Amino acid sequence: MQALVVAAHGSHLNPDASDPTYAHADTVRETGAFDEVREAFWKEEPHFREVIRTLESDEVFVVPLFISEGYFTEQVIPRELRLEDWDPEKWDSDGTDASQVTLEATDVGKTIHYCGPVGTHDAMTDVIVQRAESVTEDPDVGDGVGLAVVGHGTERNENSAKAIEYHADRIRERERFDEVKALFMDEEPEVDDVTDFFESDDVVVVPLFVADGYHTQEDIPEDMGLTEDYRLGWDVPAEVDGHRIWYAGAVGTEGLMADVLLERAADAGAELGDAVERVRAMTAGSDGAATDESEPKAGD
Repeated sequence: MQALVVAAHGSHLNPDASDPTYAHADTVRETGAFDEVREAFWKEEPHFREVIRTLESDEVFVVPLFISEGYFTEQVIPRELRLEDWDPEKWDSDGTDASQVTLEATDVGKTIHYCGPVGTHDAMTDVIVQRAESVTEDPDVGDGVGLAVVGHGTERNENSAKAIEYHADRIRERERFDEVKALFMDEEPEVDDVTDFFESDDVVVVPLFVADGYHTQEDIPEDMGLTEDYRLGWDVPAEVDGHRIWYAGAVGTEGLMADVLLERAADAGAELGDAVERVRAMTAGSDGAATDESEPKAGD
């Protein structure tokens, strides 16, 4: 038997923070690729510490629903899962290419395949592009359009910026959008000045965050000038400094995120059958996961 554990942050303050996790886990569950699919959280129940001990499967694939490699993926999750012999060096990563490490949870006799975070997987590039398609309602969006991939950014973790820049570079290489920029909240170049970085009249802004919350629904819309008060909502698109800004909200609410979970597990050796193809078919042309709050919020 094989199981999938989706490990996410969760929140004591935002009751909607875990919604994308449950939505994507449900999508994977519907494929039947795993005998068991469980959600686990740092700030909510069920907690990281108990989840492996509640599974019947003897082979477990743990995929962190996090954007970048860092404190949570390298320290908190392995510690709380009680993964023996874990060491971040086993990933042999430069900050964006962690794959998987196979470890033993000897107290319960289970083999644990601990995977890199979803945010650095190559499949995330496709999710960002589909997010742009969803917010513009244009499956061919790109010609004459600029794309901003937005991350938090922080001097405390250089990998935070690496993930954003990695996907921006990959999208730029496809030459689909006229311009592609990596922007940040807490370091240069800042998303506050988004219109300074684009010549395109239309700019799609996709935040590389797992869930919509304080940053994506309050800080970023106000900082970009979409609205003076996030509680009043904003238009999609919104006119800012002569540009039309298509604000997509958190990429993690896009239905195709379930595909990235499967891709991570497949890279670690999970037997998935046609699950990846089925998820892509299920989410093709979707306007985001059912939990996506960005479009309903805008223009309220």
